[in-house]
This record gives sequence, structure tokens and C-alpha cells, in this order.
Amino acid sequence: MDVGGNGGGLPVNNKQRAMIPNKSRGEFARNPRKDSEGLSESPDLEFEYADTDKWAAELSELYSYTEGPEFALNRKCFEEEFRTHVSDKKWTELDAAQHRAHAMRLLDGLEVIAREKRLKVARAILYMAQGTFAECSSEAEVQHWMRYNVFLLLDVGTFSALVELLNMEIDNSAACSSAVRKPAISLADSTDLRVLLNIMYLMVETIQQDDPADRPEWKIIRETFRTELGSSLYNNEPVSVMLFGMVTKFCSGHAPHFPMKKVLLLLWKSILFTLGGFEELQRIKVHKREELGLPPLPEDSIRVIRSMRAASPPASASDLIEQQQKRARREHKALIKQDNLDAFNEKDPYKADDSREDEDDNDDNDNSIETETFPLERDEVMPPPVPHPPSERVSFPKGLPWAPKVREKDIENFLESSRSKFIGYTLGSDTDTVVGLPRPIHESIKTLKQHKYISIAEIQIGKEEEFQKTPLSGGEEEVEMCATELLYQGILPSLPQYMIALLKILLAAAPTSKAKTDSINILADVLPEEMPTTVLQSMKLGVDVNRHKEIIVKAISAILLLLLKHFKLNHIYQFEYMAQHLVFANCIPLILKFFNQNIMSYITAKNSISVLDFPYCVVHELPELTAESLEAGDNNQFCWRNLFSCINLLRILNKLTKWKHSRTMMLVVFKSAPILKRALKVKQAMMQLYVLKLLKVQTKYLGRQWRKSNMKTMSAIYQKVRHRLNDDWAYGNDLDARPWDFQAEECALRANIERFNSRRYDKSHSNPEFLPVDNCLQSVLGQRVDLPEDFQMNYDLWLEREVFSKPISWEELLQ
Repeated sequence: MDVGGNGGGLPVNNKQRAMIPNKSRGEFARNPRKDSEGLSESPDLEFEYADTDKWAAELSELYSYTEGPEFALNRKCFEEEFRTHVSDKKWTELDAAQHRAHAMRLLDGLEVIAREKRLKVARAILYMAQGTFAECSSEAEVQHWMRYNVFLLLDVGTFSALVELLNMEIDNSAACSSAVRKPAISLADSTDLRVLLNIMYLMVETIQQDDPADRPEWKIIRETFRTELGSSLYNNEPVSVMLFGMVTKFCSGHAPHFPMKKVLLLLWKSILFTLGGFEELQRIKVHKREELGLPPLPEDSIRVIRSMRAASPPASASDLIEQQQKRARREHKALIKQDNLDAFNEKDPYKADDSREDEDDNDDNDNSIETETFPLERDEVMPPPVPHPPSERVSFPKGLPWAPKVREKDIENFLESSRSKFIGYTLGSDTDTVVGLPRPIHESIKTLKQHKYISIAEIQIGKEEEFQKTPLSGGEEEVEMCATELLYQGILPSLPQYMIALLKILLAAAPTSKAKTDSINILADVLPEEMPTTVLQSMKLGVDVNRHKEIIVKAISAILLLLLKHFKLNHIYQFEYMAQHLVFANCIPLILKFFNQNIMSYITAKNSISVLDFPYCVVHELPELTAESLEAGDNNQFCWRNLFSCINLLRILNKLTKWKHSRTMMLVVFKSAPILKRALKVKQAMMQLYVLKLLKVQTKYLGRQWRKSNMKTMSAIYQKVRHRLNDDWAYGNDLDARPWDFQAEECALRANIERFNSRRYDKSHSNPEFLPVDNCLQSVLGQRVDLPEDFQMNYDLWLEREVFSKPISWEELLQ
């Protein structure tokens, strides 16, 4: 797939390709799950969606397993520096004043010119940020000293020094040109960058963790750092904008040695810390609605989703009858020919299902596809039901989980159709006049108005229309310079390039991408200098590469979702600008391509080696790794980061397509229904909810046969997804279902976005008639103008030549 219409970049070379296990050749396949494992076999996943995983997991994902030997190198650099000043005590035995003095000495060491000395000092600082682990006996102790050391480093001004050094490395043309010429890029090419990014990430990740036991001065430092990180204090731009610049430079091929995983992780955590997570988003939303005088939200969406349970919709009566008939036919055949039954017993009971499912997946006819999402849809011998204890019985909810919503437009459409039917004329957008309409229509309108929901976006669009209509009398717009606004202003000039770059990396990291189609090499910070020489080393590298790609997908999905949600709250046209460029860069088919895989295998993948994860690996004796221990992986039921990524990508897809009929048609054209239905096999309520939302918006376009064949899915949509009164989602009768004016819809939206950006941000191209003019004679004449010396010496000559000797027609001048 070509992201953003530009497939250029750096391919993975043959040497690197030989080092990477090839999934298509069957190398190192780890614990695959049968694609036929539907909702009945897999238990509910005990997954709680949050801004991030546990702190220890987020720390461990910063490092690739190939970087393991560098922990000891960091310790060595610190102790060499430390022992020159303190010879008889450990770091943990010093008092606060001594700690601060040594941190200041290290900070001064970052100013030296010699690169090697500077790198040693940076490694010593990194060891401090890693919690001086050699003096700790447990992971909890490491995390305690990490927090202490990071606040100390921040207090003495280390972060600003790191930003300056990072800028120097970004602009290091010698390193960039050397990396471009190299046939194979490895960890050694990005050593300086990795050390700096590691320290910065550990500082941001540690400080953003809110601990109630923090000292009062730490809380002040934390809030100050949050403000500084989101403002233009460092390098005259937010740190996030600088990191976006690194992403585009990497994707353009000018800096292939950039450690992209670390850049993306730092970018994600910087955005999360400065703008806030999902709890903060909910708080901002409630506050903004209060400010605008809007009624409170009908429910807290985070709590509702967390309280929902995954469900497999019940089979209909016709399905039960059909299943019984098939079973009877199978038993009849078995009596005729006993050999067939013996052969069946010897087979893998899922084998036939897998082959049939593959045929279904490749079938181009959408209406014929009924994937094996639910157990009663299978043509197989059903096992006897397993009796559940009473505590495990599913309690059906007494009501629907979401309060229904109605838009103003829905009420207008309902009134317009009612007036046309009963009176014969319409009154436009008048929603109050009900003269001449029957009593039941009055009741319907009353019910609709009771559930009317006015969004913040509608208010913002209305205000923007007023500004465009009355630019002079509308007054000056007051723009709150919050962190989101500062970030939008920073990325606005190059936002399309940033979106294309992120999607290019996402495409390269997707498990469905083959090595030959990777447009860019994202493995620069995971591949070692020496090729693996043993099977065990190759297996370890294979796990590392797969884990590396999963972490990149996790970071990009979180970045895109956070930006979309914050921009939507800050101003709807900021959100629409970003969303439109994501759509133009083929984000919708890219996400669908991502889900067009065995999604259960992806979510249950075990691409991790827990004994090599930080901080476990630095406080425990490492056991000897064997092929069997690598193959076994961990005992987790699912991979948190992969499930988190899938939910984020589904939420992004929902954001892009909501209320956009042209984009909904893209879902239909790319045959997303069978792909999304397969994702329903994951028994996690939040993921199922967003899949069902995406199926709901396109149901009216899929045809009667599809709806008839997928009644279980329709039932699940009714149970789980919010209802919009008068929304004819289940049928094709709605006016919106007629596929016309889609291009006009996108063009009109684009014109509105451009007007908004031009009015608010493009001051250089403002209409000169609307710019303020200083007409006061005193202020103009009172301005002091500094004239050059040569002009002052020859002033009389200039006066004679330019003023006295030139005729001036004062009449024409005054006219």
C-alpha cells in the first residue's frame, strides 16, 4: 500500500533481511491460535483499557533486547565518574546536598566539546535515570531511586541541556550522510541519539506518573515541567514539534539511523503528559460544556465502557433449526459409511473450519460472507455444553447501556417530512411550530427534544460561521493558549507531512506487511552489528524484531488517537484538518489492512522475554535462555500492547468515519464488513463496541441480503451501541444512504477548514482592508527613526534631489 501517494524511502537490505526471521517461511511461529476459535472457546479477556500499561511494562518497552549489554556500560561510566569524587560511599548512602552536587558536576560534563567524553557523561546520567540499579535489591527499590534521581536531574536543569544536545545530533550532517551511504544500519549508528532519547523518555515517563506520596516540591516541579514541555521554552517550539520533525526527516530518507521506536515513544509520552489522557479529556469536556451553557453529559462514557461485558449474540431460531438439520444429515452419512466417522475422529476438528473460513475471507461477494464469529454458525460436531456455576451466569441488563441522542438536524428532518405529509409545505429550520400536525406527532417531537444533544463542535461551527459572516463587527476572537493550541500552531505548517510519515511507519510495522514491501527500514535501533550465529540468537532476535514492531504500532496508534481527541475538543476544525489529511494519506484502507489478519493470533502473541525486561534483568541473576523457554513465552492470556493498539486503531477509524458518508462508503468499498466481523471474536467489551459501531454506520449500505445473513451482528449492535432516535441505520431507506455528493461534501469541509486556518493563523495573508491602521498624526510623527550615518551626512543633497527638484502634483496626490 502506498501511504500518502508516495512510496519512496529506504528498503530493508538483503543483509538485514537475512537476520530477520521470516514469518511467511514459518520461522519461529509462536503459539498460533486457530482462526476458528470463536467467541465460545475464548474466555472474556481481563483487560482494562487505560492511557498506558503498568509503569514497569512501559519502562521495559523502551529498550530492545539487543541493548542489554549497555546496562553494564552505563553503570561503568557512572562509577568511574563517581569514584573520582566519592570513594568510600554508595550513591544511596549520600545525603541530598551531595546528590545535588554530583548531578551538577555531571551536567557540567555535558558541555565538553569532545564527543567521547560527552557520551560517557550522558551514559552516567542515564544510569542515574535508570535508578542506580546496582545498589538496589528489588524492582520496587529501583523504581524508588529512579523517581528520586529523575526529579533531582530535572531540578538541576538537565532536560534543557539534553534538548540542546538532541538538536545537535539531529543537525549532525556527517552522521546523516554516513548512515545514508551504509548498506546496513545497526545499533552502533545511533548510540548518541539512543542515550539522549533514553534519558528524556525516562524523565517524562517517570514524572508523568502521579504519586500521591510525592513531596510538595516535587509536585511543583512536575507541574512546571508539564507547562514547559508543552510551551515553546525549549528550542522556541514544543518538544513534540521537534520530535515530529525527526519523524519526517527519518521517513524522507535523510536520517535512516534515527532510532524511530524511541522517538515515537517519547513523542507519545510528551503528548500524553502535556495534553492529558482520557480522564483529563473527560474533565475538559465537562468543563467546556459548563462554560458554553450546555446540559451535562448523559453519562460518563469511560465508566459505561468499563462496566460493559463482552457478549456473543444469541442464535436465532432459524439458525438452531438449520444446525439440527445439518447434524442430522451428518449422522445419517456416518451410519451409511462408518469409515468416514473414523477418518473424522482422526482429523483435527478445526481443520475443515479453517479451510472454509479461508474461502469465505477470499470471497468477493460480501453478501455471502458469514464468518465463524458465533458457535452455532459452524458446521461441526458441537461439544456438550459445559455446566457453569451460578456465579458465572450472565445477568442480562435491564436497559440499554447508553442514553439515546438526537441532533437538531434530526428534529428538523422529522418535522420537514411530517409537514410535507400532513400540511403540504415546510418551514425550513423552524422546530417550534407544530400547528396543523396530529397529536402523535406532537408527542414524537416532545420525545425527540427531551433527548436532544448539542455537541461542543456544533457551537464551535456556529461561532466560526458568525466570524466569517461579520469579520468587523464580530470582534476579536479570544483564543485560549492552552497546550493543545500551542501544539496545533506548532505542527500546522507541516501537518500533512507528519501524518504521511506516521502512516508510512505504521505500514512498515504492521504484521501484514511483507519485508519486500517495507518502504522504510524501521529496525535501525534493534539490529546488532554482528549477525546471529546460533539458532538461539536468531530466535531471540526474531522475538525482539516482532516486539519492536508491536511497540511502534502501539505508540503511533496512541499518538494519533490522542491528537484527534484533543484537537476535537479544542476546535472541531483542528480535528477535521488532521482527520482529512489522514484520510487523504490512505489511513482507512491501512487500518483495514492491519485488521485483515488472524487478529486472535496477534492479540495472544507472546513476543516478549520477561527475564530480559527492565528492571527485572538488572536486579536478578539471568537464567540461561533456551529455545524451549523462548518458545514458551509468558503465561499471559493476551498481549496488553497489541490489544491496546487494536482498540486505538478502531477508535481512530470511528473518529474518521463518524457522520462522514463519503468515508463510510470507503468502508463499504474496501469490504470491511467481513474483516470487522472477524475482530468480534476477541472477547473484550470495548473492542467489540467499536467494531459494532463501525458495522452499524455501514449497515444501510450493505444490502438486504447481508442484513438477513447477519442478524446476530444486528442484535449485538442493538444491545451495545448508542441509539440515535430516527436513525434508520438498519435499513437503506434513509436519504443519507443515497451515494451522491460525496466529493462535494469533502470539498465543502476542506473549504471551511482552510477559511478557519487562514482567519485564525495566517496573519500574513489577511485582507489589508481589515487590518488595523494607525491614523493618529502625533504617533506617526513621534516615531523615532534611526537613519544611517552616510544618509545624515548627505541629507541636504538627498533633499535637493528627491524633494525640491521633483515636481509634485498635490491635487492628484490628495485624490
